[in-house]
Parts: sequence; structure tokens; C-alpha cells
Amino acid sequence: MAKPPVPSNRRLGDLRLVVERVFAYPRHLAIALAALATTSAATIGIPYGFKRVIDRGFAPGGGETVASSFHYLLMIVAVLAVATAIRFYFVSWLGERVVADIRTRVQAHLLGLTPRFFEENRPSEIASRLTSDTALIESVVGSTVSIALRNTFTGVGGMIYLFALSPKLAGMLLLGIPLIILPVTILGRRIRNLSRTSQDRVADVGSLVTETLGAMKIVQAFGQEPREAQRFHTAVDATFAAAKTRIALRAFMTAIMIFLIFGSITLVLWEGATDVAAGRISGGAIAAFVLTGGIVAGAFGALTEVYGDLLRGAGAASRLAELLAEQPEITRPAAPIPLPVPVSGALTFDDVRFHYPTRPEVAALDGFSLAVRTGETVAVVGPSGAGKSTLFQLAERFYDPAAGRVLLDGVDLREADPAAVRAQIAMVPQDTVIFGASARDNLRYGQWEASDDELWAAAEAANAADFLRALPQGLDTNLGEGGARLSGGQRQRVTIARALLRDAPILLLDEATSALDAESERLVQQALERLMENRTTLVIAHRLATVRAAGRIVVMDQGRIVEEGTHASLIGHRGLYARLASLQFSAAA
Repeated sequence: MAKPPVPSNRRLGDLRLVVERVFAYPRHLAIALAALATTSAATIGIPYGFKRVIDRGFAPGGGETVASSFHYLLMIVAVLAVATAIRFYFVSWLGERVVADIRTRVQAHLLGLTPRFFEENRPSEIASRLTSDTALIESVVGSTVSIALRNTFTGVGGMIYLFALSPKLAGMLLLGIPLIILPVTILGRRIRNLSRTSQDRVADVGSLVTETLGAMKIVQAFGQEPREAQRFHTAVDATFAAAKTRIALRAFMTAIMIFLIFGSITLVLWEGATDVAAGRISGGAIAAFVLTGGIVAGAFGALTEVYGDLLRGAGAASRLAELLAEQPEITRPAAPIPLPVPVSGALTFDDVRFHYPTRPEVAALDGFSLAVRTGETVAVVGPSGAGKSTLFQLAERFYDPAAGRVLLDGVDLREADPAAVRAQIAMVPQDTVIFGASARDNLRYGQWEASDDELWAAAEAANAADFLRALPQGLDTNLGEGGARLSGGQRQRVTIARALLRDAPILLLDEATSALDAESERLVQQALERLMENRTTLVIAHRLATVRAAGRIVVMDQGRIVEEGTHASLIGHRGLYARLASLQFSAAA
């Protein structure tokens, strides 16, 4: 995915996607914030309790107040414990809920994007954003933000109490704050950019793992295990190098922060010790100042730690925001023209010109015109790259032509609702698609409300019933990722049964019987012939033997129709079709 440059004025603002979702749950947020404020107040109350113990309990005749002072401390501890538990639950709840919402929103948005987006962007990298990036956001909302807010409340409240104890000492301490903020501002911007780079490298590792494991048979068949191991090692090293740079910079910033914070406190306490010796401040007050100063220092020190995590979260949020910012090129018109009822299935390509976005220099279709009449079966043949599959892409309106029109029953597809158009089409691709779900759900993709009787009828017609019944749990058997539990021919028969269930007026068949043995092909071909009756069918044929009986054969080359006719007439023409037939039939002999 092409990543836009990160503007220098964008930092934690990239977390607004997360903040929007957090504010969608005001009740939980209010309880979490109240608990955060309570824990901060209780934390600051502890030094005050020690001040009471020292100034009252240890003073002459103060024995009677020792018990009440310690009772006060125990009460503060109890409040701190309960508020911390409440804070943890509601903040963690918000983290999980926000991540669930973002994942759902991003996935829903991705489902509406056009195929072009997924040609230009690796699905495995997108999956990494939905997993590792959202997990980082969950950590930020469920932990980092809580720590940041708690320490902010504690630090601010502590500073107020420090001024109440000794304005002079607190003022001296306050003078050191600009020295702390300046390095955070300068180094924080650099850490943010490094965090984004680190996340990108992690995504690269995830993409490489997905790609390699998905092609494990090819890797092992060609003996490329050492090379793939080296590729993975290189990717992991790049990830480690990016993380090491980020960690080193954060460590450097942390060291500076600790030195500045505690150095300032040490100098202030030096002055405070002088005031105690001079009787200008009580022992209990200086003890409370020391404790509160330590709490404030720890709070601001923790903020420097979590700032880097917040920046990493901002980087992850910006990567997800990029996905949400993508707009589909194929959209529903504001006032779509309705398709005729019922749709007859007349499909027309009128002087169509089209270039794939990823291959703009090559015309996939160049002045292509073809009219497929209602109920007609047209076979499309030609060498690889001739533009055959492009016809299917345009018919389903996954793309729009650069010039010309594609019409369904006289309606330009660009003026119709894409969902309404696709509802009229059943497709059997050459590369079978089986989901990692039950056989029943894979079949029901054609018609989700289909009954078991209808599922079995379609399976029988596609010659799939026997092997589906033989599965351990029948239709309830999980077919594995990509249909791993089925053979190639079985997977293709499932997709054919799915198309049968669709029962649409238009069929798009991309060599639907290519992976079947001779007997299965005969049975499936019979089922397809019954299905194609009174339906418009466009067949991409790679094996010419399967289209000998077609009423019309269209021969394509370089995005144009170069021949058209029946098998016999095209053989007699002695053109491209005859040459392809000669090569295939002689090879088969």
C-alpha cells in the first residue's frame, strides 16, 4: 500500500479514530474517569496522612491522635484498592470494546472496496493491520491511556498539594518542567516516525508468513526451504533493526527525563532541608513534600514512558485510518436505474475499452463488442491474456470500462445498483474458492436460505453428493482453509453446486469442469446443460473439446474478437481457433 508522507504536525492526533469510539460509550468512560480521579486523589492523600502522623502523633502529648491518623491512612488505602479495581475493569472493557468496534468497522469498509484495491495492496498486510495494529490499540486504550490519565491527574493534583505545603519549593520544582517538556517534544516526534516504521516491518513479517505457509507444498516441492528461511530471517532482522532504533531513542529519552526530574527534586529538597533547619517548615510538611514530590516525579516519569506507547498507538491508528479513508471506485448511483422484472439476461458489450489499473500500458479489451441474447450460450476462447476473464470482471461490475458500455437488458451497468446486477449472476471460477467453514455454509453461499433438501439436490446435480455424505459430519464438516479436506475436483464440484443454488438468469462459467475426471465431467456437464436452459451463459473455455457443441464460439486475441462461429465453421476457416484446436487435439492424441 502506498503510504502518504506523515505530516510533521500530526502526532497524538492520529488517535482520534480511537477517541471517537471511546466517547461512544459515555457511561463506561465516566465511571473509568471517576475511578481514575479517585485513585489519583487517594494516592495524593497518602502523603497527607503521613504528615498528620508526624506532626500530630509524634508531637508531645499527641499519642491520642496516632490511632486516628493511622485509621485515616487505612481508609485511603481501602479507597485506593476499590477504585483501582473499578478503574481496571472499565478501562479494560473500553479497550476491548473499542478494538472490536474498529475491527468490525474496518472489515465492513473493506468488503465494500473494489478488486482494484486488493490488487494493489496485499491482503496479508491488510490482515496484519486488523490484528497486530488493533492489538496495539487495545493495549493503548486498556492500559497506556489509563496510566497516562492516572499519572496526569496524580501529577497535577500533586503539584497543587506541593504549592499548598510550600509555594517556594513548589515554584522551584515547577521551573524544571520546561526542561522536561522540551526533550519530550523533540524526541517524541522522532519516536512516532520510528514507531510507524516498526509497525510496517512487523506487518511485512506477517505477510511473509502468510504467503509462505499458504504455498508450503510449492516451497517443499521445489526445495526452497532454505531460501524462504533466509527471506524470513531477513524480514525479522529488519523488524528487529527498526525496533532497536526506536528502543534506543526511547531509552535515551527516559534517561534524560529521569535525570531532569529527580535532579530537580534533589535540588528542591536541598533547599527544603535548609528551611526545616531554620524552622520555616515542619518536619511533617517536609516529609509530605518529599513523598508528594516522589509521587509527582514518578507520575511525570511514567508519562515519558507511556508517551512512546501512545505514539505507537497513534501510528497503528493512522494505518487503520488509511484503510477507512479508501473510497470504492464502484459505487451505487444516487438514483440507480432499476433492472427489468424479471431480468431476461441479455448481456451486451458495446465498443468496450479497458485497461487494468495495475497494467495501464496493456489494453485488456480494445473496441470489444459482443451481444449475448437471452438464453444463449456463448463460448469464449483464445490464448492467455486475450481478455476472456476481463469480460466476467466487467459483467459483474468489479470494474467500469474506460470507454464503451456494458448493458444488462438494455441498462448500462454504471447506472444500476451493483448489488442488483450481481444478484442476477451465478459464477463458477476456474480457481475454486472454498471458505474455512462447513460444507453446508459453503454451499449456501449460492442461496443462504436454502433448505437441506435444496442443498442435497444441488450436490446431486453437481455430482458432489457422494463425497459430501462420506465426510465425517456430512454437511456440518468443516472443509478446512481453502477446502484443504477436499481434492481439487471435489472443490470444483462444490462451487458448481453453489452456482446451481444461485438459480440466476446469467451464468458465468470459467472452464467449470477443468478439474474433473472424465466420469465426473460427464455428469457435471449434463447438470450444467440442464441449468443453462433458458439462461444466458458465457463460458470461458480453455479446453476446446468442452465447447465443440456450443451454438456460438467467440475467439479473442489481444482484447478483440478475431473470429466467431461454430466449431465446424471455425475449423474450416483455418484461423486462430483452428491452430489452437490442432495443438490441443494433437496433444491429446
